[in-house]
Amino acid sequence: MTTPLDELWRPVAPPDEHEAAAIRAERVRVREFLAGSLDRGLFAPRCDSWLGGFSPEFSKALAVRGWIGMTWPRRYGGRAASNLLRQAVVEELLAAGAPVAAHWFADRQVGPGLLRYGSEEQRDQLLPAMARGELYVAIGMSEPDSGSDLASVRTRARQVAGGWRVTGTKVWTSHAHRSHLMLTLVRTAAPDPGSRHAGFSQLLVDLSAPGVTVNPIPYLDGGHHFNEVVLDDVFVSDGMVVGTPGQGWTQVTAELAHERSGPERYLSTFPLLERMSAALAGGGDEVGGVLGRAYARLWVLRQMSTGVARSIDAGTASSLVTALVKDMGTRLENEIVDEARRWRPSAPAPDAPDGYDRLLAQAQLHAPGFTLRGGTSEILRGLVARAIGMR
Repeated sequence: MTTPLDELWRPVAPPDEHEAAAIRAERVRVREFLAGSLDRGLFAPRCDSWLGGFSPEFSKALAVRGWIGMTWPRRYGGRAASNLLRQAVVEELLAAGAPVAAHWFADRQVGPGLLRYGSEEQRDQLLPAMARGELYVAIGMSEPDSGSDLASVRTRARQVAGGWRVTGTKVWTSHAHRSHLMLTLVRTAAPDPGSRHAGFSQLLVDLSAPGVTVNPIPYLDGGHHFNEVVLDDVFVSDGMVVGTPGQGWTQVTAELAHERSGPERYLSTFPLLERMSAALAGGGDEVGGVLGRAYARLWVLRQMSTGVARSIDAGTASSLVTALVKDMGTRLENEIVDEARRWRPSAPAPDAPDGYDRLLAQAQLHAPGFTLRGGTSEILRGLVARAIGMR
């Protein structure tokens, strides 16, 4: 008899010869593109580039090369590629600190969600524009006073002729000020005493619609990607309801396999780790031990994440493994920031000419969110405990 823990020890099957060759070739293409882009000054490497690096021009350049919506069917602008191939491309982009934030949420979870739950009209209308790097989508989940209890969200949608009227507030909504739509979790039915997860739905809210107000939540340096989004009786047509009303909880939790286990959970601070490794080369046994442990843990996380990518292709993704990848990955990223600060005597500065100081400043500004976004560490550990029968 197998248990959930058996999934952790099951070896990841290597790709066959044809798939391995395709992955190697794709990595070469991405690296050549990135090297050329750096030579032309099209971007500067940064930490947390999937949130902090917003460049519509760069996203469109990736789209032309087929690197957005890779796993989607060709009829919607995709390449019908495997999640393993997409993972290889994303790893290269994040390791280089490339600005991928503009298309990130559409590519990572909104597109797959529409393929699974959306209507044919939604797929025809929205997916090709996402794959071209022209349509940006924010995620409206978290709310004030809800903490990590997503089931306590209070944004409500009441049914009216032809659609719904939405009222409520979402927070920590990355790039809502730059996005066209927001995939929004709302309550469409009164709470059921027998199930806290009943009565939720997902709507695609037009962020330019009357009644939408986007308020920035800035960082200490004045920059921002987080926002508060206030919805005041905003109309959403029936055609922008994703899936079946009342099934929003099932849909939103299905997205978590995509959200929690990808390379962004262990590569957000990789540009800093790489720069630190170069700066501290030859620093002795203690430095070697610090860097060796970081790279060893990164390799383990990469293997786990690769296993999830394969399980997504097979339709067998496990919430246990995705929760572990996210928790272990964000702990490693915080520790990389701590070690980088420990070994660098100068103060970090966002505009520093030295790459080490600049990357460290970026990582420190974003680090408080590492263990919050995608589910807090406490919530994730609770999921793991429940999965292995300890809670």
